[in-house]
Amino acid sequence: MKGILGKKTGMTQVFTKDGKLIPVTVIEVEPNVVTQIKTVEKDGYDAIQLGTETVREKVSNKPKMGHTNKANTEPKRFLREIRGVNVNDYTLGQVIAADIFEAGEIVDVTGTSKGKGFQGVIKRYNQSRGPMGHGSQYHRGVGSLGTMRPMHVLKGKKLPGQMGNVTRTVQNLEIIQVDMENNCILVKGNVPGAKKSLVIIKTAVKNPTKKNSADLISYEDKKVEPAVEETESTTENAE
Repeated sequence: MKGILGKKTGMTQVFTKDGKLIPVTVIEVEPNVVTQIKTVEKDGYDAIQLGTETVREKVSNKPKMGHTNKANTEPKRFLREIRGVNVNDYTLGQVIAADIFEAGEIVDVTGTSKGKGFQGVIKRYNQSRGPMGHGSQYHRGVGSLGTMRPMHVLKGKKLPGQMGNVTRTVQNLEIIQVDMENNCILVKGNVPGAKKSLVIIKTAVKNPTKKNSADLISYEDKKVEPAVEETESTTENAE
């Protein structure tokens, strides 16, 4: 098990050399710092705490600065734990970059879904509406709220309420490319969260096997040789 913190940038698409289009999510991964190592003997479980996105000391406080000073690093905006790792492979203050993962690895991505406010049951739970005729008197309601007895709404009834803004994990996503030049990871498909939101990339729990990496087309500018200028003799012969 291994993991890293990143920031969702947006979505784009890449192409393989055999003409296949792959939709990908771009996750910007700044260098993560190991700010704490937890062990079974001391804390009851094995885990590492990662910090990312440096902030000014002015917007931090003394407890946070004292915590990050132990790792000899600057205050961080986000601190998250990664459980199930081999703590012997990490040291306090160690810097982890995007190259911890490779193209073809299968990962689980966790983020906070977009908040959609107070919504009804049709949008929130995909329920069907009633007849839209004038005499229907039931269009987008919640339907029957319970049985005749015990004469109250049963627990668990799907009703209107807050939608979104919850932690969600998308499993078994493939890493298409790891771009160390731009500090980003391209993950196949979509991941939860809005742009610039925090996401956690971890080794897949159900399917940790590795696939063959896709052979992508490179769009690097090729050097173009300058055209040979025609000499005067060549011009005269042409005339």
